[in-house]
Amino acid sequence: MNAILALQSSGATLATAGGKGANLAALARAGFDAPPGFILTTEAYRAFVVRNEVGSFIASITDSLDQGDPIALEAASARIRARFAAGVMPEMIGEDIETALARLGPGVRVAVRSSATAEDLPGLSFAGQQDTFLNVLGAANVRAAVVQCWSSLWTARAMGYRARNRIDPAGIALAVVVQVMVDAEASGVMFTANPLSGHRGEIVIDATFGLGEALVAGLVTPDHIVVERRTGRILTHKRGTKALAIRPQPGGGTIQTAEPGAAERAALSEADIAALVDMGERAEALFGGPQDLEWARAGGRMQVLQSRPITTLYPLPEPRLADNG
Repeated sequence: MNAILALQSSGATLATAGGKGANLAALARAGFDAPPGFILTTEAYRAFVVRNEVGSFIASITDSLDQGDPIALEAASARIRARFAAGVMPEMIGEDIETALARLGPGVRVAVRSSATAEDLPGLSFAGQQDTFLNVLGAANVRAAVVQCWSSLWTARAMGYRARNRIDPAGIALAVVVQVMVDAEASGVMFTANPLSGHRGEIVIDATFGLGEALVAGLVTPDHIVVERRTGRILTHKRGTKALAIRPQPGGGTIQTAEPGAAERAALSEADIAALVDMGERAEALFGGPQDLEWARAGGRMQVLQSRPITTLYPLPEPRLADNG
């Protein structure tokens, strides 16, 4: 069984590495600055499911489940996730994880992120529906985080979303991306087309201090920046309050800290913004369409954490034929 792939591996496809993992691998192969790491493939997920007879257990719960009943979905999810938590990881997979972690360096702290096969697709994003664990320290904690990622394929939200979009749960699986933790000075999201207006000539950046999870969780009002792609001119640079930051702790895990005076300080310089615009345009060219990226600045370096298609844009109008009459 091929349980581990290098982050930049050409074998990291949607089927083996999930949407997030496949996109990160493509970025790494193209020379983008992404934190080093590895991918625990969907084969590992399937091996765990078989070893612990999870598949038949899930089927017994979901076959007659009312997918439109939120309470029933929550109850089913709790039972399924408890079954994962009680499972035993195949010994070979645990050893592979330990070996791959050792290659990243002694005492390495990592981010452990879910990457489903029905995720980050042109028409379906599944953004935020599976679990992520930040600043994980130690092989035992990484193994535990991996199992929780696997079980997050069966959150009530994910099951309901799959049902609404007619995705057969029998064919899905989940990979896990493990990367060296970025102790970000600033981080955020970037859209290579304006997600509100659909304007393809504008890049939109939201930025905050510390880790981007504060922004993703809606805990902060970020700086909001709009850039004209053709000229690189900053059209809008509105400073948000950024009243708190999430930062990694030395012993693992994260902590929320107050950010006094953050509203008066910009999270990004003009040079930072220019570097992000360049990153966004290269990512869009690589994937052939507008992208939603997560990024972090650490030690003055802009690093990409993930890239996925923007799934909410209005389609471009068809070109009008010249009227020769």
